[in-house]
Amino acid sequence: MNVSQDLSILHLILNASAVVQFVMLILAGVSFMSWYYIFRKWFAVRETKAQTEQFERDFWSGGDLTSLYQSAVNNRRHGTGSMERIFEAGFREFAKLRSQKNLDPKDVIDGSRRAMRATYQREVDNIDSHLAFLASVGSVSPYVGLFGTVWGIMHSFRGLSNVGQATLSAVAPGIAEALVATAIGLFAAIPAVVAYNRFSHEIDRLATRFESFMEEFSNILQRQMR
Repeated sequence: MNVSQDLSILHLILNASAVVQFVMLILAGVSFMSWYYIFRKWFAVRETKAQTEQFERDFWSGGDLTSLYQSAVNNRRHGTGSMERIFEAGFREFAKLRSQKNLDPKDVIDGSRRAMRATYQREVDNIDSHLAFLASVGSVSPYVGLFGTVWGIMHSFRGLSNVGQATLSAVAPGIAEALVATAIGLFAAIPAVVAYNRFSHEIDRLATRFESFMEEFSNILQRQMR
């Protein structure tokens, strides 16, 4: 068997020590899960942005708030956007409190704001789900791969203790198979870090839009109380 065959990636993985193979298997599984969540989060964030933009157009078109609320209730079974659910929660609470007699207008607005804030928190938590996993993959995977590399090099050097003369051809396969673990760790970590930073930025922008909407909607409700 020639040197190029001995140092092929598949050959190195198949002939690595059991510990290094176990590390590679873990990293491969983590990488697969990472890519799964990356694609899921990408579609979820894109859909949330599209729904938010559509609802903002509907809201600021000058239509009646009651009609917009009824439309949000009717569309609930088909899936409504985060901002639409925040609006629905706020307007429902506003209508309920406004119908009560002898209730201060400030208490009505505060109740509506609390309802929107609670829904806002649930929506942001839902959009933010699985980001912690991507952050963990990005920070831990290189160290797991490094552990596999160190173990593989130690295993290689222990094997050299039984050889009379250490040559490059004897050392290279063991070190190369150990370094594959680091490569797989980086392969798992780099996409996770890039995706985490990108999604965190997009989710922060969405959260800012939600908060701005809550303030603007609260001002509209306050004017209706006069």
